[in-house]
Amino acid sequence: MASTEDKAASKESPSSWKDSIYNPRTGELLGRTASSWALILLFYLVFYCFLAGMFTLTMWVMLLTLDDSVPRYRDRIPSPGLAIRPNSLDISFNRSDPQKYSQYVQNLESFLQRYNDTEQEENTDCSPGDYTLREEGEGMSQKACRFRRALLSFCSGLSDTNFGYHEGKPCVLLKMNRIIGLKPGGDPYINCTVKKENPIQMHYFPKEGRFDKMYFPYYGKKAHENYVEPLVAVKLLFTKEDYNKELAVECKVNGSNLLNNDDRDKFLGRITFRIKVVE
Repeated sequence: MASTEDKAASKESPSSWKDSIYNPRTGELLGRTASSWALILLFYLVFYCFLAGMFTLTMWVMLLTLDDSVPRYRDRIPSPGLAIRPNSLDISFNRSDPQKYSQYVQNLESFLQRYNDTEQEENTDCSPGDYTLREEGEGMSQKACRFRRALLSFCSGLSDTNFGYHEGKPCVLLKMNRIIGLKPGGDPYINCTVKKENPIQMHYFPKEGRFDKMYFPYYGKKAHENYVEPLVAVKLLFTKEDYNKELAVECKVNGSNLLNNDDRDKFLGRITFRIKVVE
């Protein structure tokens, strides 16, 4: 049988448990009085407001050191990579079937819309052979030099809307990635080679596949709102003996101080793609 003391303890236990939450005799809630709760809540309110203020002040000071147009650090990518259009590193099509090459033609046509005369009217005719530098007092706005798609000649899609794909002599477009402030030295141009015994004849547009200096430097998206990258078109003059073979084509930027032989980055100043024309 339980003793009288055990029965008394069991009767008091519910009251003790309730008192730990709220004690009506002392007015304590969870072991603290109202004034104690008010003081501790005031402390945390002031503490977290101080932390929020310090964070806001730090962010404000940091933003004052940044430029909306130019990144603060630009030393990680000293040379641009090469990009290709149509946007594929594996081009394969049947020259006798328009449906097989229509995706490449549409990709090229869509990409060249920015280079139409109607889009280039707002840009400026610049002086070839010289960098286009920001003028004094020009502020945030920088003039963009015109690049008309007609400069791409037979690869412009104007005289030949199929870009040579229907005749098995396709065009590809090459451009350098944008790097703010880049001023390539020398006279950069594109040179492509096909990895096979017998060389394949190619035509470059504009003349000699050159990137004119007047399109450099690039001043950023805000300052150069209408800027378009200069392009080089390569027309691959395949013959019948080249059909039904997968050929690897490597294109590089030569004639300048831009890097094109870094084994750690195969797209730095160069690009390799595969192309196969089925007869």
